[in-house]
Amino acid sequence: MEALKELYKKREKILKMGGEERIEKQHEQGKLTARERIDILLDPGSFVELNPFVEKRNTDFGLDKMDLPADGVVTGYGTVDGRPVAVFAQDFTVMGGSLGEMHGYKIAYLLEFAMKIGIPVVGLNDSGGARIQEGVDALKGYGDIFYRNTLASGVIPQISVILGPCAGGAVYSPAIGDFIVMTKNQNCYMFITGPAVVKAVTGEDVTSFELGGWEAHAFKSGNCHLVAENDEEAMKLVRKLLSYLPLNNMEDAPRIQSNDSPSRLTPEIYEIIPEDPQKPYDMHTIITTVVDNNEFFEIHKYYAQNAIVGFARLDGYSVGIVANNPAHLAGCLDVDSSDKIARFVRFCDCFNIPIITFVDVPGYLPGIEQEYGGIIRHGAKILFAYSEATVPMVTLIVRKAYGGAYLAMGSKHLGADIVYAYPNAEIAVMGPEGAAEIVFRKEISSASDPKAMRDSKIREYREKFANPYRAAARSYIDDVIDPKFTRVKIISAIRILESKREKLPAKKHDNIPV
Repeated sequence: MEALKELYKKREKILKMGGEERIEKQHEQGKLTARERIDILLDPGSFVELNPFVEKRNTDFGLDKMDLPADGVVTGYGTVDGRPVAVFAQDFTVMGGSLGEMHGYKIAYLLEFAMKIGIPVVGLNDSGGARIQEGVDALKGYGDIFYRNTLASGVIPQISVILGPCAGGAVYSPAIGDFIVMTKNQNCYMFITGPAVVKAVTGEDVTSFELGGWEAHAFKSGNCHLVAENDEEAMKLVRKLLSYLPLNNMEDAPRIQSNDSPSRLTPEIYEIIPEDPQKPYDMHTIITTVVDNNEFFEIHKYYAQNAIVGFARLDGYSVGIVANNPAHLAGCLDVDSSDKIARFVRFCDCFNIPIITFVDVPGYLPGIEQEYGGIIRHGAKILFAYSEATVPMVTLIVRKAYGGAYLAMGSKHLGADIVYAYPNAEIAVMGPEGAAEIVFRKEISSASDPKAMRDSKIREYREKFANPYRAAARSYIDDVIDPKFTRVKIISAIRILESKREKLPAKKHDNIPV
């Protein structure tokens, strides 16, 4: 009985983590504790803790006098909507959630555990960084985690949630993973070097949040995929994201019973696309019109908004959506949107999620800034990602599909299984206006009325090339469809492609132009 009393005494201490005073400070900052976050993330009563009694081994610099319950990180597994998931949660109430040798060991062990049984890992990050008192042992902890993050990549989904400080080496575990969620809390940020270093090197005065808060990463760096108002909403976003994903790369994403008829027509699209091909519109409206229950779970919403990526369902199937958005930069591909699309396509391909591509792209964005920024290298990533993908791929050319951007956006030439186009689609090397200026330059310059001649040649070029029928005649497009049948056609394609099997040449790994 004494042994049993000792067990419960130790468990009670671990459950309290940093103690009431530090928990209160955590709440004052608008943050929850590690265990409170886990309770919201997982189904009630499903959490099973692993390695709760692991303790620090280093005793230098006063560590021998410090009590660090669970070594500042809670690890274990549970369920989300009845499906298993592994989770670790750093607890800022225990020495600022700092990562030492055994803290790192617990996370690395969890990653190995998750890979072995094939379940996603969710990391709840809230840490002051490496535990300086443990020196190189703390760095070893990070290295062990990064190594296993890399091994797990493409095997199990890895989701990181930034709920407090995440600085220095700590940022690389989330960066190696698949998705990063951040909250709008002013105490939530991630960066490599802090404000003091930035001040010393550049002379700029910035706060931690300005340097690495959600706006910095959602709008500018692209490191943040989803944004939540607070901790509770962040947990709900993760639950939602997991609902679209398989447990591992050997399974398909769960198919749910949809109450949205697969034969539902979409005549609303007639009113969405302007008659004038130069006028913009928001591609989101077409996506939501087509997918089940008009529900689209967008990823990278604030970053590179000329491209759209995210998850939806069609006839209950989980699908990845990729699209150009003419409402931003006319839908052109640039450095950032190329990275955004390529990364998402590769994720979907890793985890057996069909890719639906909506195309309205006038080309790659021109300009010195783009050329110097590496648009050749970044743009090639999209070509690479689609070409290596073996999942079902269905492409719809909504309006413009010009030049190399036509090829890049899931064309038949890069392996798309089924390609549709609307009757107003323009598929050509370039837009009719620019093409006419080049092809008919002599006729226009020598005409008595150059403007009238130019307009005439633009019409001629559009009639011959800037339509879907030339491409359809060569089987580059499988069918030209009435927009009201968009949903019906795409669902039919997904159903028939469900049994698709394709193998790539044997190799150690590819070499995408990073």
